[in-house]
Amino acid sequence: MTRLALALMLMLAPLPSLAAESQVFSTERDQVSLVSDTDAVAPGAEYHLGLRFRLAPGWHIYHRNSGDAGLPPELRWTLPSGVHVGDIIWPAPERLTEGQLVTFGFTGSPLLVLTAQGAGAIQLHASWLVCNNICVPEEADFALNLAQGSQTPATEAALFAQAATHQPVETPFRAVISPQGVLAVSGEGLGHAAPVEAFFVADEPDVIAAGPQSLSAMPDGFSLTLKPAAAFKADALVAGVVVLRDAGGQLAALRIAAQPGAVAAGVGWIEAIFAALLGGLILNLMPCVFPVLAMKAMAILRVSSEGRKAARTEALAYSSGVILSFTAIGGAVLALRQLGHAVGWGFQFQSPWFVAGMAWLLMAVGLNLSGVFEISSSRVAGAGQGLTLRGGALGSFFSGVLAVLVATPCTAPFMSVALAAALTAPPTETLAVFAALGIGLASPALVLAAFPGMARALPRPGRWMEIMKQALAFPIYAASAWLIWVLSTQSGPSGTLLGVAGLVLVGLAAWLFGLDGIWGKRLAVLSLVGLVLGAVEVGLPEPSNEPSTTTAADRFTPQRLAELRAQHRPVFIDMTAAWCVTCLVNERVALHDNAVQAAFAQHNVAQLVGDWTRQDPAITNFLHGQGRDGVPLYVYYPPDRDAVLLPQILTPQNVLAAIN
Repeated sequence: MTRLALALMLMLAPLPSLAAESQVFSTERDQVSLVSDTDAVAPGAEYHLGLRFRLAPGWHIYHRNSGDAGLPPELRWTLPSGVHVGDIIWPAPERLTEGQLVTFGFTGSPLLVLTAQGAGAIQLHASWLVCNNICVPEEADFALNLAQGSQTPATEAALFAQAATHQPVETPFRAVISPQGVLAVSGEGLGHAAPVEAFFVADEPDVIAAGPQSLSAMPDGFSLTLKPAAAFKADALVAGVVVLRDAGGQLAALRIAAQPGAVAAGVGWIEAIFAALLGGLILNLMPCVFPVLAMKAMAILRVSSEGRKAARTEALAYSSGVILSFTAIGGAVLALRQLGHAVGWGFQFQSPWFVAGMAWLLMAVGLNLSGVFEISSSRVAGAGQGLTLRGGALGSFFSGVLAVLVATPCTAPFMSVALAAALTAPPTETLAVFAALGIGLASPALVLAAFPGMARALPRPGRWMEIMKQALAFPIYAASAWLIWVLSTQSGPSGTLLGVAGLVLVGLAAWLFGLDGIWGKRLAVLSLVGLVLGAVEVGLPEPSNEPSTTTAADRFTPQRLAELRAQHRPVFIDMTAAWCVTCLVNERVALHDNAVQAAFAQHNVAQLVGDWTRQDPAITNFLHGQGRDGVPLYVYYPPDRDAVLLPQILTPQNVLAAIN
């Protein structure tokens, strides 16, 4: 061998680098190097090594469990005495689709991190598969020379800090996998609204197939329907990573070790549709909806004498307003969640402006029923509150819209299950569930539209209908007064004054509109314009962060709940809101019952009240953690036992049964 050849060999050999990054292996597909988070190593101290990839766009490498195809990187170390290197700390993988195959891997700039000890000349031979439309096997040798000395972060330490954000975290949640391969992840704080997408990657290949995984909501978490593979054992623990994406697009990865066991079935899309239909139907019986429903029933009864066609038109128009409004609310919830807002069912009632506007609108509806003014089909077409008061199909349509708006403070049985499942589903399925809620609420009118002859069985129109119409105004007035009370809890005395002044102006406008002559109508419009301008000028006070209906001693916070649980005390949680009619009824009927209060005292039950009248992220997260998207929610924690969810319609008996 000539001296020139020997010199060339020495030049090409992977000499140890004195920096915290080795020489770089480079191709048109990738650049790869060995890096360290420190330039020097203190005796006995741990530090990190990392195989750094910079992949060209479209190219990827594979995870330890590569899925249907591919191979993970392989590392072979040559280490001096006293140096130890651990296993790869794998980042959270990406789910990749390659034709008909599903694989797990990494794109961009992944860093495969390892924990090490000891100083000296470290050599690594690495081989990996890098793929795009084709796969190319690559290999290279890398070397680092880490001196012993004072250990301070190297420039490359920032790479490791960034890599740590992509590594799975140990989960605080309970994970169980059934013999059929259904993986359930549950626990307090894990909400159905958090994961809108999820997939599981087992640590070992051939345990779980990489194919489709169906996400379903559960009352206290979510489940994934997996397909067991050849190496799956029904009685063995399954370790791996669950990768989640929330409604805001944020990713999280949880390291889990799923214990074998039975898993209750989650709520699938079809079940959610049926739950939504049933929940919407029951919503017709809730106190917040009944006044509008009764009002529309009177309208249909009035036109029934005009024949089947008129009755069908009224019923279909009302149903269209209901269904489209539910779908629009579903779209608004999805849009707000995509923007990172933690909103749920009835979120619009957390706005003082919405509450004030609804109070004024219902006041106008009540005055119309009382006969203070009338709006014919030729007047003020398309004008705000007049739309709900008109006759004909357009009036029926906007009556349906109004029914949905006043229904949102209520949550009927089965609705929470449907909403929980809806908000873990793709957007199209979510909107379908909201539309099903609308169909359920509109079902009485839809039945009448399908069988208009049923209208003949109704009582014949007469003087009694006018009396009944005027009587229906009083539940509407009561709803308006209730909304002013809600406004007072949100915005205090100033908000109450503005709300009541608005009622007076609405009454003035209604009286002026009922006068003969064009000037009365014009003055009525001016009164309403003055109301809007005055409200904007005065404004509503910003809601404070202090609770509106509870004291600090019994106000729900996650910290307070944790303290009480640590003291082994039983805890009863009441998630409520001032605008939730069902909540108020439950409080009067069940929670304030003497026997229930005596049981609370006898068993030393701590009562925590979460007031969701205004937006509160802590309450929203707790609701999601229990598989709910709205109030009411009642949870009882026995000492040192799992939580018990109570029905949404409370009785003293079911509260006592839970406590005893």
